Amino acid sequence: MRAFPAALERLTEQFARLPGIGSKTAQRLAFHVLSLPQDEAEAFAAAILDAKRTVHTCGVCQNLTDREICGICDDPQRDHGLICVVAEPRDVVAMERSREYQGVYHVLHGVISPLNHVGPDDLKLKELLQRVGEGNVREVIMATNPDTEGEATAMYVSRLLKPLEVKVTRLAYGIPVGSQLEYADEVTLLRALEGRREI
Repeated sequence: MRAFPAALERLTEQFARLPGIGSKTAQRLAFHVLSLPQDEAEAFAAAILDAKRTVHTCGVCQNLTDREICGICDDPQRDHGLICVVAEPRDVVAMERSREYQGVYHVLHGVISPLNHVGPDDLKLKELLQRVGEGNVREVIMATNPDTEGEATAMYVSRLLKPLEVKVTRLAYGIPVGSQLEYADEVTLLRALEGRREI
């Protein structure tokens, strides 16, 4: 005998398919949706369907947009000779929060990860090579995560770009602001030393 109606169990299963959502959180979300007034539940469902219908990748940078070309690529004030390569669209949001970067982006939609069956052909690399090949790009900044997959992807992309004679750089990383040296691991300290600059 079922503890809950089939529709509630299906809703819970759908929430549980989302990344980072476990079964208990999925159940809480399902119960919350059921507690919403009818108009709010319909607005929630309509927002999901509308986003799925209207949001797609930018024809230039592969970021998410509801237009043919995203607002960043379409902005004449941005430096189009400087491309920051990121793994996912959410990384663009993180970079934009700094309000310091004035170049444009290229979103790979993943990183090379043999364990997860993600190879170079699964990424938006052809589009990047085409952009750089047009000759208006002077620097590509690799801003993938400093983990095994991110490093492998950065190295692979830099080798692909080498024949195009464009400068390829990597985001510096090391000791986070506000932390203490005694808590930093050896790799972080090594990266901090390698990325040191004159003051």
